[in-house]
Amino acid sequence: MKAPGRLLLVTLCSLGFSAVYILLCCWACLPFCLDCHLSINPRPTVPGPQHFSGYSSVPDGKPLVREPCRSCAVVSSSGQMLGSGLGAKIDGAECVLRMNQAPTVGFEADVGRRSTLRVISHTSVPLLLRNYSHYFQQARDTVYVVWGQGRHMDRALGGPTYRVLLQLTRTYPGLQVYTFTERMMAYCDQVFQDETGKNRRQSGSFLSTGWFTMILALELCEEIVVYGMVSDSYCREESHPSVPYHYFEKGRLDECQMYLAHERAPRSAHRFITEKAVFSRWAKKRPIVFAHPSWRTQ
Repeated sequence: MKAPGRLLLVTLCSLGFSAVYILLCCWACLPFCLDCHLSINPRPTVPGPQHFSGYSSVPDGKPLVREPCRSCAVVSSSGQMLGSGLGAKIDGAECVLRMNQAPTVGFEADVGRRSTLRVISHTSVPLLLRNYSHYFQQARDTVYVVWGQGRHMDRALGGPTYRVLLQLTRTYPGLQVYTFTERMMAYCDQVFQDETGKNRRQSGSFLSTGWFTMILALELCEEIVVYGMVSDSYCREESHPSVPYHYFEKGRLDECQMYLAHERAPRSAHRFITEKAVFSRWAKKRPIVFAHPSWRTQ
């Protein structure tokens, strides 16, 4: 074989090896590669139930299996929802996602009645237990998805939060409780680093329940309308109104004061404003609309 032919053969083999290597790497790190992952890329419209492997049922550890949602309402816990009158519109979505212990009773006109999925921080589980009859006896059609890290959620060692969830499923047979898997928790950290250039732990950041809710919504929903979430620039505008941090905790914490304080804190803080800037970028790739207040993606 002449030299040019040998050179071409070596080049093709090298390219072939590189392609295989890249494919293997992408498979191995899935779902840690944002561009590879279903949550940001357009979702395939495959009929029938799908397996969402990032969420593990209590107690059997099976993945979440359900039909994807054509339309989703993601309802913020923000005081922005007070007086919105959006309850009926929210309930008109195929799936309604809520966060932590945000109640519906007494606020139906503004936030709606239905709860398809409720994403909960491990620290908020005790708050739901205070009103267990509402959350776990009456709302039996709701899927609860709990996020948390470390010893609190450890299944093998029986972490304290996991034990509570296990007891709930025994007390209320048929209750649908899932936890974010360790791999999905790591993925959420990696997405934060990819989007911000900052390691979550090293930067002293805690991801918010809103972050985990958006990750879940991007996997589950074809179209998303987010209610009551402000933009990343909102709290720096001089004319913004003062609203409670939570619509169900009037007169306690101001939303923007909370956001700005967390953004400036050097350690152990949520980066609410940074997260909202990321959500804005995601809205360029997926059908996401921010309503009340409405805001354009940057």
